Amino acid sequence: MLRIGLAQINPTVGDIKGNTRRIIRWLEKARKQNVDIVAFPELAVCGYPAEDLLLRQRFLDDCETAMQLITSNVGRMVAVIGYPRAEGRVLYNSAAVIHKNKMISPCSKIHLPNYGVFDEKRYFSQGKNACVLALGGARIGLSICEDIWHEDIVAAQVNRAGAGLILNISCSPYQIGKGAEREALMVERVMENKAYIAYLNLVGGQDELVFDGHSVIIDPAGHVIARARQFAEDLIVADLDEKLLRHPARRRSAARSRGVSVRTVKIAAKPRARKKRLVPRIGKPMGRLEEIYGAIVMGTRDYVKKNGFDKVVIGLSGGIDSSLVAAVAVDALGKQNVIGVGMPSRYSSLSSITDARKLARNLGIKFMKIGIEKVFRAYRESMGQVFKPLIHDIAEENIQARIRGNILMALSNKYGWLVLTTGNKSELAVGYCTLYGDLAGGFAILKDVPKTLVYELSAHRNSLGKPVIPASIMTKPPSAELRPDQKDEDTLPPYAILDPVLEMYVVGDLGIESIVSQGHPRGVVRRVAGLVDGNEYKRRQGPPGIKITTRAFGKDRRMPITNKYR
Repeated sequence: MLRIGLAQINPTVGDIKGNTRRIIRWLEKARKQNVDIVAFPELAVCGYPAEDLLLRQRFLDDCETAMQLITSNVGRMVAVIGYPRAEGRVLYNSAAVIHKNKMISPCSKIHLPNYGVFDEKRYFSQGKNACVLALGGARIGLSICEDIWHEDIVAAQVNRAGAGLILNISCSPYQIGKGAEREALMVERVMENKAYIAYLNLVGGQDELVFDGHSVIIDPAGHVIARARQFAEDLIVADLDEKLLRHPARRRSAARSRGVSVRTVKIAAKPRARKKRLVPRIGKPMGRLEEIYGAIVMGTRDYVKKNGFDKVVIGLSGGIDSSLVAAVAVDALGKQNVIGVGMPSRYSSLSSITDARKLARNLGIKFMKIGIEKVFRAYRESMGQVFKPLIHDIAEENIQARIRGNILMALSNKYGWLVLTTGNKSELAVGYCTLYGDLAGGFAILKDVPKTLVYELSAHRNSLGKPVIPASIMTKPPSAELRPDQKDEDTLPPYAILDPVLEMYVVGDLGIESIVSQGHPRGVVRRVAGLVDGNEYKRRQGPPGIKITTRAFGKDRRMPITNKYR
C-alpha cells in the first residue's frame, strides 16, 4: 500500500522565504499523516506566474537556496516540489524529487503552454524526456501541468515504463467550469491507461488569476477516491493498492507515445507496510454560482492581503454593481475592513442614497456620505467661459464621475485604503465607463463579470442567509445618474441582448456575420462591435481584475490600441 499526499497550498509570487516556510509547514502535516510521498504544486517555491522575475539571476539563486533548505526538511518521505531550475543559462520548469534530505533527480516540463494567459516559452526550455519514479515496486509517472493534457506523455510512461500512477503537479487557473473539465480529463486519462491519477493544483489569487485547487485522486476504474476543497488550502491523503502501481511494460497504443523518451529515476525507498487502510476524504464540487462567487472572494482577499492592504473603500451608488462589490469585500475581508462612500449629486435619486445606507447597514460596514454638488458647481463655474458656446453633454456627466474618483483616491491616500472599482465586463467592453472616474482604483473585481451575471451573483449572495442586497436595488433599472432620469438603456441595448453579443464577439471571437446568423439584429451587432473595438484605450488604462471566463480583458485578449481593422 502506498500512501500519497497532495499539498494544495497558496504561495505568493516572489515571497520565496514565505513560500519556503509554508512548504516546510505542510511537509510536517504530511509527515503526521505518515505519507510515503507528498507532492506540492508547480513552481510552488517562487509562486506562479513569476513572469519576468524569472529573468533575474538573483531570483533564481534565491530559489535554489530555498530548495536546499526545503530539502533538509523532507526526511524519510519522498517529496515532489515544483521550482525553477537553472542549468547555466537554460531554465526549466521542474519538479524536484527529494528523499532522505537529498535531491534525487529533477524532472522537467515538456509541453510549455504559450496561449491565453500563459507565456512559458518566454522563460523556460522544453524538458528532454518524461520521468518515471521507481519507488520500491511502485512506478509513478511524474508530469507537470500541461503535460497531462497531452496523451503522449501519459501513454509513454504507462506503456514503456509500466507506471501504475500518474502524478501531475499543476498551476491551472480558474475559469467557469474548469474544475469539472479537468476532472473529466483525468477520468479520460485513467480509462485510456488503467492507471491511478493524482492531480494536484495550486490554490489562491495572483493578480487577475485565481487558482481554484480542486485536486483529485482517481483510481484505475475511474472513480474519484479523494477530492480537495475549492478555493482553500488543503491536504488530501489516500492509500493506493501497491499491486496496481506497476503495470507490466507493454507496447499497447505505442503510437500515442511515439517520440517521447522516458527516464526512470530509482529511489532507495519503498512504501511502508500498513495494516489499516486510510479512508480518504471526497469533497463535493461547488455549484456554478457558488464556484464563481468563491473565485471572486478568494481573488479579492488575496489581491488585497498579498499587496499589503488591510481595508478597502468602495463608492456606493445604490446600484447593483457597487452592492455586489461591497458584499464580496465583506466576505473576503470582514465587515470591519470595508468602507462605503455615498457621493450624491443633483441627479441622484433619493432612493439611491437610501439604498446605499441600507446596504451598508445590512453588511455592517462603515458608511460615509460626501456630496459632490459644491465641487461640481465649482467645476462648471471654472469651465463656464470655455464651455459656454456648447450644450450640456457627456463632458459634464464625466466631470461628476471624475469628482467621485478623486474623492475615493483622496481617501485612499489619506487612510491607506485600497479603492475597489465597481465596473462590470459589459460596461468595460463597450466603454460605458469614465477614465479617471469610475475606472479609478486599485482592483476591479467585476472586470470579467457581465451585467447579467452580476444579478445572478447578487441573488446567490442573498440566498446564503439573511438577504443583504435590498430588493429595491435588485429591481431598479440600471442608471449612471449623471443626467435627469438617465437609464443605461438610453445608451446601450438591454443587457439581456448586449451580453450574449459580447460573449460571442469578445469571448468567442466570432465575426459580425456569424453573430447575426444566430438571430441577433445586424444593427445592434455592428454597433456593439464598434464600441468594443473603439474602447481598447480605456480598458488598457483600467485597474487589473479577476479572470473568471475563458477570455477576459487583459492578458487573455491583447489587442492593439491603434487599430483600423474592423
